[in-house]
Amino acid sequence: MSRYAPSLARLVGELVRLPGIGPKSAQRLTFHLLKASKDEVQALAQAIMDLKERTQSCSACFNISEDDRCSICADPSRDGSMLCVVEEANDLWAIEKTGSFRGRYHVLGGSLSPLDGRGPEQLTAKALLPRLEAEGVKEVILATNPNVEGEATAMYLSRLLKPLAVRVTRIARGLPVGGDLEYADEVTLSKSLEGRREV
Repeated sequence: MSRYAPSLARLVGELVRLPGIGPKSAQRLTFHLLKASKDEVQALAQAIMDLKERTQSCSACFNISEDDRCSICADPSRDGSMLCVVEEANDLWAIEKTGSFRGRYHVLGGSLSPLDGRGPEQLTAKALLPRLEAEGVKEVILATNPNVEGEATAMYLSRLLKPLAVRVTRIARGLPVGGDLEYADEVTLSKSLEGRREV
């Protein structure tokens, strides 16, 4: 990288810090931007600055928004009796893309991970409780990731919600559509069997 012009090396170094971008991808992106017109590069830079300057957390669900309340919380056609709890805003949008959930959300801002110094105080879990009664929530769907941190977070939330008069469910886990049983790992197959339902 020492043979690069300093500004080129600096951009490669900055791009490598982004998730999912390795040195080769960073180099490819840098050379693409080098060939792009000045207007295209300025538009990209402005979009990044606008993202940082204009966005904030929704005051109700902690989704990303440019207003006090996000578009989902502001939508009166959403079912307020169902609340889906997710770790991050990108998890919310993954569920939204399915078009199969018409309730509201609560974004935790991460998962419990004592090794990384993330305990209940670093999450928005405490802000979840007042919403239940205020919004007439009847069911809370725990949609945390199926990993150690996500499972610990789901268990913590289920214990927190147990004394309240609300149904608490967990998203199902199992085999992907189009997958083959022979290639599935034992944990996935086990969870698929546990989560079976009547047909």
